[in-house]
Amino acid sequence: MERKISLLERDYRTINYVSGPLLFVENVHGVSFGEMVEIISHDGDKRRGQVLESSENYAVIQVFEGTEGIDVAKTKIRFKDEVAKIDVSPDMLGRIFSGRGIPIDGGPALLPELRLELTGSPINPFARARPEDFIQTGISAIDGLNTLVRGQKLPIFSGAGLPANELVAQIIRQAQVRGGEEFAIVFAAMGITHREASFFRREFELTGALERVIFFLNLADDPTIERILTPRCALTAAEYLAFNYDMHVLVILSDMTNYCEALREISTAREEVPGRRGYPGYMYTDLATIYERAGRIKGKKGSITQLVILTMPDDDITHPIPDLTGYITEGQIVLSRHLHRRGVYPPIDVLPSLSRLMNLGIGPGKTREDHRNWADQLYASYAQGRDLRRLVSIIGEEALTDIDRKYLKFADDFEEIFVGQGDENRTIEKTLEIGWELLSVLPRDELKRIKREYIEKYCPKEE
Repeated sequence: MERKISLLERDYRTINYVSGPLLFVENVHGVSFGEMVEIISHDGDKRRGQVLESSENYAVIQVFEGTEGIDVAKTKIRFKDEVAKIDVSPDMLGRIFSGRGIPIDGGPALLPELRLELTGSPINPFARARPEDFIQTGISAIDGLNTLVRGQKLPIFSGAGLPANELVAQIIRQAQVRGGEEFAIVFAAMGITHREASFFRREFELTGALERVIFFLNLADDPTIERILTPRCALTAAEYLAFNYDMHVLVILSDMTNYCEALREISTAREEVPGRRGYPGYMYTDLATIYERAGRIKGKKGSITQLVILTMPDDDITHPIPDLTGYITEGQIVLSRHLHRRGVYPPIDVLPSLSRLMNLGIGPGKTREDHRNWADQLYASYAQGRDLRRLVSIIGEEALTDIDRKYLKFADDFEEIFVGQGDENRTIEKTLEIGWELLSVLPRDELKRIKREYIEKYCPKEE
């Protein structure tokens, strides 16, 4: 008769030592990378953890609730023989969960339809559908010059004190795909303050968006180690809604800087050789496992679009976190401290901003046939106006020609009128109209990047 192995035979009391959020356990056998663990103290208190590293004789376990108060001699480790999973159901919409996927809104227990692994299923590159559907965010600097496309991953590079949260809340209120379909929103907050959490919750409730939001919340005073799971919980829920229920899902990840700090903390506790600025050398790979879960699949109506908020330390765009994020994602939206100080909202600096998939989402049948030429001319004219500002600071405005003064006026109007739209929700037609009105300040001979037929059709006549 075959003997069954009980869970008790996978219990260990061989903790060697504790380092930060990590436990080091000796003399373990048959332990797998990523396996879930239950840590049981002598008084019956239970915590959850996950195997970070295993070999023939030892395992390294990250503890989600922290290691404070753990008695090395009396604590029992129970290996669960399963990887990290989350319960999913359509009833998750409108609910608030912890960073580990546990309901924390006081509502009823979730009745799961499926229990899915947090690692997700990699999309076969051959099965990926090309992102090409225009998403209207209602924000001119994005829709007009850095167009977001369904299935894209686009980070927002912010700085301390800049209104990235307000910008994302506005996008959540206004974003829609062609045909007016609204998004289901999966919001993953990592290491945010209670004030920021209250802001998002209030915004969702006041606008009625909470009914289509799944909110995963990891606060600044929650266990740091939980932040490693939070974006993976969010993306697993998003994949379930997109590919099981054909929903268009917008995933908001805020703030990825806090996530990377958690990675660095774990790496330091494991005494790994650090990479740039102390971050682990595998941070690029780790970030890619999150960002690459955006996209579309051939034959499926649903899609996952990612907007990532990232606070640049010291406003340094060459810092490892924004630097690696820029390599993996398909562009970036950069917020400007200079524009913010001048009261321009949203303070989007269009010159360093970029959407690599813009050309796939614009043109006839999507936005308008003049969109590409129009965007090129706006960008070039604004860049010239910015260059002239620097020249004026050296030689004075008196040395400028009449056409130079027109470019200066164009740059000022562009920032005040086109970029600085406040809370207004603009259609793409309205955005294009405003752009053409700004270009009308310049002589038609200066509009060298636009086809003559578009100038005749859309540009107001000179008086």
